[in-house]
Amino acid sequence: MDLDRRIFLATTGRLTTLGAAAALTSASTAALAQNRVAAREGGNAYPFSLGVASGSPLPDAVIIWTRILFDPLNAAAMPALAFSVRWEMAEDEQFRRIVAKGTASAAPELAHSVHVDVTGLQAERWYCYRFMLGDAVSPIGRTRTAPAAAVMPKALKLAVASCQHWEFGSYAAHRHIAAAAPDLVAFLGDYIYEWGPYQLQHPKTAVRVSESFRLADYRARYAQYKTDRDLQAAHQAAPWIVTWDDHEVANDYGNERDERLDPRFLQRRAAAYQAFYEHMPLRAAPAGRDFAHLRIYQRYDWGRLARFHVLDDRQYRANLACPPAGRGGSSSVLKRACPTLMEAGRSMLGQQQEQWLAQGLSSSTARWNILAQQTLMAQNSQVPINKEGDGRFWTDGWDGYPLARQRLLDTLHASRAANPLVLSGDVHSFFACELTRNPARPRAAGNPVLATEFCGTSVTSPSRPQARTEQYVSMNHGIKYGRSDKRGYMLLTITPDTASVDFLALDNVHDNASAIERAARFVVRNGRPGPDRA
Repeated sequence: MDLDRRIFLATTGRLTTLGAAAALTSASTAALAQNRVAAREGGNAYPFSLGVASGSPLPDAVIIWTRILFDPLNAAAMPALAFSVRWEMAEDEQFRRIVAKGTASAAPELAHSVHVDVTGLQAERWYCYRFMLGDAVSPIGRTRTAPAAAVMPKALKLAVASCQHWEFGSYAAHRHIAAAAPDLVAFLGDYIYEWGPYQLQHPKTAVRVSESFRLADYRARYAQYKTDRDLQAAHQAAPWIVTWDDHEVANDYGNERDERLDPRFLQRRAAAYQAFYEHMPLRAAPAGRDFAHLRIYQRYDWGRLARFHVLDDRQYRANLACPPAGRGGSSSVLKRACPTLMEAGRSMLGQQQEQWLAQGLSSSTARWNILAQQTLMAQNSQVPINKEGDGRFWTDGWDGYPLARQRLLDTLHASRAANPLVLSGDVHSFFACELTRNPARPRAAGNPVLATEFCGTSVTSPSRPQARTEQYVSMNHGIKYGRSDKRGYMLLTITPDTASVDFLALDNVHDNASAIERAARFVVRNGRPGPDRA
């Protein structure tokens, strides 16, 4: 097929969904010329260097994603022209039974990323998808739709990961996630970190250089991370639901304030938010492509088995309490020395998101209500608590917003939502916890356990010594297990009767061929909150 014919096919056509006939529209002379230039600029380089991804699954739809980039470390060489990218979704890997196909524009304004909302699909069904540009064909991804609203699925296999600093190890955890063949992956933040050399190999030693501030910086950072073959494999294995934490923007930022107290921080945040959207399988961009704010809290139902409440605890939170002198960001403070901690109006989620969560919990008929969010919710004092007012707490987590946490737990209690299960990341440790109505006090007749929390360790990012974590477990009644010396991920199996979790720990995070083993297993039984060792 000659070049002009390939370019014509790559620039024409419109979306066809299940049951709709394929149709081509004529391309304008200008569009044909633009894609000819774009194809020439790309030369023989592979345009799908960052792989493919899918996510945000509904019973009849799923998002598929890619980004056209010939050289992952040289986006500046990309032409300032849009590519018309073909896509297909099929019931089989050979693409003999195509159920939907079309074209999508990869525009330079959005880093030549492609987000296709493929609709008209069958519920609870696996599909294969791919993209094409000229003669180049992307890797094949597997994705699936959620079960129909009235269906009670037999089981859901859910992988949960977070915190994958390029500088601190390989992405072997993602290789194991792909091999586990989950139905769904939940990523709970710190997909990128904002600093480190732009290189395509994970280094032996971290070097703090090249911090990201501009849109081009964040785009380059995502491109770097997404070249990893194990991460690409995990994206190709199943749909993802995602939220962010701080390092997608800057360490320990909260709302409109960063550690530097930079008056230009909102411009930096908007650039980071745009890059996050450009590289994630999210359903909708903000109106007018205004990335000063980007709503990412969202709700997904998995039939009658589970409702996911995916939270954003960064964008709307109150300023961090009692920061270091002359700076923003976090600190560890004695409760009695930081009265700001107990100010009633401080929120972690913001009023609108708190109301949204309350409505979603109270209306839920799901067997399991899963709060997918960023950081440890259980109280975790760094010193023993012997009397009221004692405790030393890290202010960036829920311990820095104790009354906001209390409101959330009160909301859980009032909603009567079945089997609340909190999934967390951020702190680079495995934790299994029970959340009581008053988290400052142990379970008792007047202080029941309301929810179970499972916190996953990091994919790569380092943590504290295990001996210190064991001290935390001994000092905090709600934490039943802690392990901080291992990297890995969590794998949950959720059925109508139980939710079990395997804490899966790598032998060596610096070895991309590392084996993995179960560090611990816990189970929660329907109607009986709290983790039981299995």
